[in-house]
Amino acid sequence: MKGPMKGATIAHAKQHMPNRRYIGLTEPGIVASEPPNPIVNELVILPDIEKRLEAFVRFGHAILVFPGGAGTAEEVLYLMGLLMHPDNIDIPLPVILTAPEASKDYWSSMIEFLRATIGEKAVSKLKVIVNDPEEVARAVNEGIQEVEEFRRENKDAFYFNWKLKVPLEFQKPFIPTHENMAQLELHKDQKPHELAANLRRAFSGIVSGNVKEEGVSAIEEHGPFEISGDPEIMNLLDNLLRDFVAQGRMKIGGGYKPCYKIVTGS
Repeated sequence: MKGPMKGATIAHAKQHMPNRRYIGLTEPGIVASEPPNPIVNELVILPDIEKRLEAFVRFGHAILVFPGGAGTAEEVLYLMGLLMHPDNIDIPLPVILTAPEASKDYWSSMIEFLRATIGEKAVSKLKVIVNDPEEVARAVNEGIQEVEEFRRENKDAFYFNWKLKVPLEFQKPFIPTHENMAQLELHKDQKPHELAANLRRAFSGIVSGNVKEEGVSAIEEHGPFEISGDPEIMNLLDNLLRDFVAQGRMKIGGGYKPCYKIVTGS
């Protein structure tokens, strides 16, 4: 995001930090739809969105998330899926969701959805801080200290989170075709990290249908993606997406025509 990097640039300049690294992690689908942030001085183009999301978690000592749209929801669900995996449950990684007062509804909707789908334990790994940048800085600093202590004790590198387990289902690229979107396993008869992974794929498809060339073309040719599953989860997903639309987070400018159809069943 341009805003946070601009803020970091100004802060680094005021602190007279000469060797500034602004690492951009992207993938071909994003590059095709929007140019890289001009502040980035080290751009890494990963082969697909799954590798990009993994790189965020491998590189980061703390994760700071600002309100976005379906793509931000995809990133949060990927992160929650990894942190809820039994092999990662004790690995510290501060995750802070922040926003100005005017944008706090995004996180209210998202937290409500996460709590109802993947559970309170997942939500407990998140910290929401609204309209308080100083508190965000303190929380990040405290979290990084915990990460540093953990990595010292476990002889893990500071520059890369080697101990984090990334299961195969989080690594395999998801191609959001109409068939694949219709076959997503969106039900509660699975472990929370598995449900998070499947919900992440649903949002990945919505992002593709909204802005990526291949997704937009598929929608124009075959109509909206159909997303089906457990009626309770479908209603929760429908409510969340309606909130995003109402907040103007699904399209920049103009009216929004959904690229998806939620099949709620009975």
